[in-house]
Amino acid sequence: MLLSAVRTDVYAQVQHFYAHQMQALDGGRFADYAATFCEDGSFQHSPGAEPAVGREAIVDELVAFHRRFENDPVQRRHWFNHIALEEQPDGSLQSTVYALVVTVRPGGKPEIAPSCVVHDVLVVEGDAVHTRSRLVTHDQMF
Repeated sequence: MLLSAVRTDVYAQVQHFYAHQMQALDGGRFADYAATFCEDGSFQHSPGAEPAVGREAIVDELVAFHRRFENDPVQRRHWFNHIALEEQPDGSLQSTVYALVVTVRPGGKPEIAPSCVVHDVLVVEGDAVHTRSRLVTHDQMF
């Protein structure tokens, strides 16, 4: 298999981007998370759900999704690893990432679920990275 190389500075920039993006999500800062998407970016994280398109819709989707945890004191951490980047003809990056979600409740042990693959299209412009589209597939749905 022949893979095209992505410059190491771009790879590091994407890792830095993902670290801040996931910390915003896990910290409940949904507007900050949505701001990491293009204005018309799409976000589909639940199997069978329609994608949220646009930053406002992404915030609305995350608020609705997290309502189910209102009476469940839980901390969730998204762990991204094995980031594979492929430059596309239009200059965007196809990103495929393995993701684990670690869930912890007070006094409990960490649980890892779900295990996912994140399929992103990223746009890098200078120092800025934005997600044009995100599709999360869940391993238990094969």
